[in-house]
Amino acid sequence: MRTFIAIDLDDSLKKALETLAGELRPLAKSVRWVGAAGMHLTLKFLGEIAEADAARVSSALEEVAPPHGVFALVLQGTGAFPPGRRDPRVLWVGVAPGPPLLALQEDIEREMEKLGFEREKRPFHPHLTLGRVKFPSRLDLLIQEMRKYKDQWFGEMSVQKFTFFQSTLRPSGAEYTVLKEFRLG
Repeated sequence: MRTFIAIDLDDSLKKALETLAGELRPLAKSVRWVGAAGMHLTLKFLGEIAEADAARVSSALEEVAPPHGVFALVLQGTGAFPPGRRDPRVLWVGVAPGPPLLALQEDIEREMEKLGFEREKRPFHPHLTLGRVKFPSRLDLLIQEMRKYKDQWFGEMSVQKFTFFQSTLRPSGAEYTVLKEFRLG
């Protein structure tokens, strides 16, 4: 099973991001936009794992959650990966990297490393994927429009839990199933 650990967004934030995507959508036919069901903040992608490993991951995450208190998740700004290029691959909305979020992500990373999952080599850059570029053609208008939102505040929510998800790839896009939720504090 293909799995990852993430913070699911409140419906109000999903609506704000859907509104933004709706404004940007007409500017680029070559982008696969993320639907509301796919809007989450990934803390750790695990990839393909066996069911026995899923039980070990759940057990480890049970230990990670309690020391972390509830915290605010703030969505602000837009950007693209790779940054500063005219041919981006991913379009995103930023997440303020506050100390509680960074501490939670680091603890999850450390515990998963103990279970044999490779540590992410790139620094954690909290973001919500709005869309993935299928082929980079005629994106100038889209990039120009996204720059207008580079400092925009899109809302915030109180993070009270994180989720262990299974992702099933379908022709219509990824389908997510909650394996287990972990309450903070």
